[in-house]
Amino acid sequence: MTLSISFVLLLGIVLVVLIRSKSVKPGPAIVCVLFGFFLAGTSLAPSVDRFMTGIAEMISQLRF
Repeated sequence: MTLSISFVLLLGIVLVVLIRSKSVKPGPAIVCVLFGFFLAGTSLAPSVDRFMTGIAEMISQLRF
């Protein structure tokens, strides 16, 4: 699954809002970002990718 720039930007904005509202401190936020970065390079990455693709497809099929 290729994440669009707008989705990555949205996640970045959410992270900044959480840090500024003191919901997440900068240290743990950096650890989470690094965890995601290094997880992307492991053999588990395709499974995570398939899971996220399934979630995105499920959300796209919702009708309001």
